[in-house]
Amino acid sequence: MGGDNVTNAGAVMRQRVCVLGATGTIGRATVAALLRRGHEVVCFVRARAGVGSALGQADMAQLFEGATVRLVNPADPRSLARDGFSGERFDAVVSCMASRTGTPRDAWAIDHQAHLNALAAAQAAGVQHFVLLSAICVQKPLLAFQHAKLAFEAALIASGLRYSIVRPTAFFKSLSGQIARVQRGRPFLIFGDGRLTACKPISDDDLADYIAACLDDDSRWNRILPIGGPGEAITPRQQGEALFAMLGREPKFKSAPVRLLDVIAACLAALGRVVPGLAEKAELARIGRYYATESMLVLDPQTGRYDAAATPSTGTQTLFDFYRAILAGDAAPERGDHAVF
Repeated sequence: MGGDNVTNAGAVMRQRVCVLGATGTIGRATVAALLRRGHEVVCFVRARAGVGSALGQADMAQLFEGATVRLVNPADPRSLARDGFSGERFDAVVSCMASRTGTPRDAWAIDHQAHLNALAAAQAAGVQHFVLLSAICVQKPLLAFQHAKLAFEAALIASGLRYSIVRPTAFFKSLSGQIARVQRGRPFLIFGDGRLTACKPISDDDLADYIAACLDDDSRWNRILPIGGPGEAITPRQQGEALFAMLGREPKFKSAPVRLLDVIAACLAALGRVVPGLAEKAELARIGRYYATESMLVLDPQTGRYDAAATPSTGTQTLFDFYRAILAGDAAPERGDHAVF
């Protein structure tokens, strides 16, 4: 099916949507959001997927009730064409696919090449709109995965397809790693004084609703879209203070110098010349340093400073609502390779 995305009255029209990266937590929420909006959803998934490849075909069929599941290898253009698009017409592609580790080999294989494969297959299938989940940190690219994401963003913009490039701020799951630690009576870990950075965290559900609405909201077409969650920007120290307050305890912090991450990265990089596997660990240390020192907010190119007021907000769920739910017994999210600590 093709045609316009909306009726003259502004009502959402049913579209046939391919979703990449559906097995991640944001991908799952996005599939649900698309289904709620009445779209026909086809999930392209690997034979084994999820954190630790724990999900098999039967698991995914149950996970995506209401959607069609197809086993596809996005790294293989032939599989995308044969097993995925299968000569059928699709209206849109929504990609929540991302490299798990952010190391150079992984990033260029997934964040760049696998997306190029998907873009070529989408064009052959007559797709009109490509919605890409990117990341706000690509505004200041210092790492391999950021350069890989930017390279694909440029290819998508140049492709001639309608695009929506969504760059979210920090995710709740990335900021949930210290809940259990604090519950056990241990201090909340911070770098410096805990005020070096700030972010406007966004929940999976709020982000998913924002992504799904890109299909029919023409103000989000052919645009790069930074987006955060509701409320004011918060620092790591404020995150810790809120956790202790919810537990009725006095705040207790343990500070580490940023310089420590520099030393670790330098040592691993040097050893990586002899032991290749350590070179990847050095990149992970550099990624850790980036998130310890850079805010996940819109960067003002004129001043070089992060601007909370210029960072758009959406949704209703706050990080502190999420903390309260976890402390009340809700299951913590699968954090995979997205943990800060």
